Amino acid sequence: MSDIYTPPKVWTLDTQSGGHFASINRPVAGATHDKELPKGKHPLQLYSLGTPNGAKVTILLEELVQLGLKDAEYDAWLINIIEGAQFSSGFVDINPNSKIPALIDYSSAQPIRVFESGAIMLYLAENFGQFVPELGSAKRPECLSWLFWNIGSAPFLGGGFGHFYAYAPDKLEYPINRYAMEVKRQLDVLDKQLAHHQYLCGDEYTIADIANFAWYGALVLGELYSAAEFLDVASYPHVTRWATQIQQRPAVIRGKRVNLAWGPEKDQLPERHNASDFDHVNVSP
Repeated sequence: MSDIYTPPKVWTLDTQSGGHFASINRPVAGATHDKELPKGKHPLQLYSLGTPNGAKVTILLEELVQLGLKDAEYDAWLINIIEGAQFSSGFVDINPNSKIPALIDYSSAQPIRVFESGAIMLYLAENFGQFVPELGSAKRPECLSWLFWNIGSAPFLGGGFGHFYAYAPDKLEYPINRYAMEVKRQLDVLDKQLAHHQYLCGDEYTIADIANFAWYGALVLGELYSAAEFLDVASYPHVTRWATQIQQRPAVIRGKRVNLAWGPEKDQLPERHNASDFDHVNVSP
């Protein structure tokens, strides 16, 4: 049993909380240092990192490029959140929330900033008319429901379960059990839906699948928090079937490898690249 904590009447940051991200956590917003963002040659400039939230957008961009849409080619710039790059003045200008991913679209006279992964995915899918059912389609509400289900649910997997299971300075039974229970409930929600559908919205692969694959696909494929055995992901066969099917897509393979900041694949990609660079980079599984 851990020591009993009695919250004060007014919370203040007296000491760092510890854990993997302690050095960059703070209770205020805004920039900590001045630094402009780099800019490449394409209208779409992505500032991100190869986390699940970052992979949502790079997978979608690679899917669009795979379709031959030249206007979807992009420059990807690594924002290393461990080093606090998300708190630069340039990044805060395009995302006041200081979270990756963030995008600037220079294709119009007035540059457009888009932040938050779901907003970026919907913006790109609608602009290119791909991977989202069109307005008026009965499938559109279903697609958007599963997209926003991801936005509401994934923080319990990442900031909840992932933090206490993998990153917290101490392994505490209560929060790990609490969030493990919730993640397993979420996996069961997905498993029941995918028991009767090839993809989340039926037979059509959409941004809802991409968003959820980046988190829950990675989890059941053993790529997230080394928690597959602990969560008994094998007991969700329909999620595993769906994730295995999606991970074989060439655009998914490429998208998962953009802007990696650590891991064995990092040195195989330059810090900055655009879609055409993959002609010169080993992207086989």
